[in-house]
Amino acid sequence: MRASDVMARSVITTAPETTVADVAKLMINHRISGAPVMDRDRRLVGIITEGDLLRRAETGTERPHSRRSEWLSGNSRLAAEYIKSHAKRVKDIMTREVVRVGEMETLREIADLMETKWIKRVPVVHNGDIVGIVSRADLLRVLASGGAKAADEDGDRTIRRPIGH
Repeated sequence: MRASDVMARSVITTAPETTVADVAKLMINHRISGAPVMDRDRRLVGIITEGDLLRRAETGTERPHSRRSEWLSGNSRLAAEYIKSHAKRVKDIMTREVVRVGEMETLREIADLMETKWIKRVPVVHNGDIVGIVSRADLLRVLASGGAKAADEDGDRTIRRPIGH
């Protein structure tokens, strides 16, 4: 099976200028844990995830620092943590180096990427445009449906039937 067989084709995206509060609302309203960040030309410039929003000043969850940790840590790391916990726009906290795959990437290759890069979702691109996104949940759906071998034998119906499509 390939990315095109399991990806979600309707991808919720956001813009770099979106506020942190608005992207949090977007993620809650659409029940997603991450969203690709697209510039005005619809180019993929980043990805924002729940993990990027975890340590925030507004929620009192920013990392505490002792004098000792400040002394042992580099100033640049502390500055980066401060910016991430206090920034108001997606562009200031998004991950800029986005792992992406093509439509023909195998599920094995996608799983390997997710595991080695410690990521939970990967945008699927075709000619530079986002055409879908594959999440860990998409891989779990294949597992729940009997796996890739069953899907190869019976087509997409095998995947969709157990999950109510």
